[in-house]
Amino acid sequence: MPEDLYAVLELERQAPELAHWSEQAYRAAFDPGAPDRVLLVSEMDGKPQAFLIARFTATECELENIVVAPENRRRGVAWQLLESLIRSARQRGVEKVLLEVRESNAAARSLYRKVGFKETGRRKIYYNNPTEDAIVYTLSL
Repeated sequence: MPEDLYAVLELERQAPELAHWSEQAYRAAFDPGAPDRVLLVSEMDGKPQAFLIARFTATECELENIVVAPENRRRGVAWQLLESLIRSARQRGVEKVLLEVRESNAAARSLYRKVGFKETGRRKIYYNNPTEDAIVYTLSL
């Protein structure tokens, strides 16, 4: 919901390794005519602890961002969000889920492999601050 955006931005800012979006970019996800997106938020005690945002086309879903508060990492929250996204993708009849991740993000890469994603490519010098390659993963549905 649009009212979750401030909490989403706060969570995102706790993860300096991410490619950060502006508040305007998150707000645009709710604009009429915007690409079909889903923003899933995991809450604990009424406070957001994690979120993911993904974009859908007729045949694909792209995981654009996933963030878990530092104090809630390695507790299965990201796994639950990914499973929810995959269920939604299957219900929509898409063929695959795509994502990119920093090459150095070993924890995320391990999670994606456990969920069933396969490494399918590399984007050279994709990220800034620091400059780093992106590893592309695909989950065929």
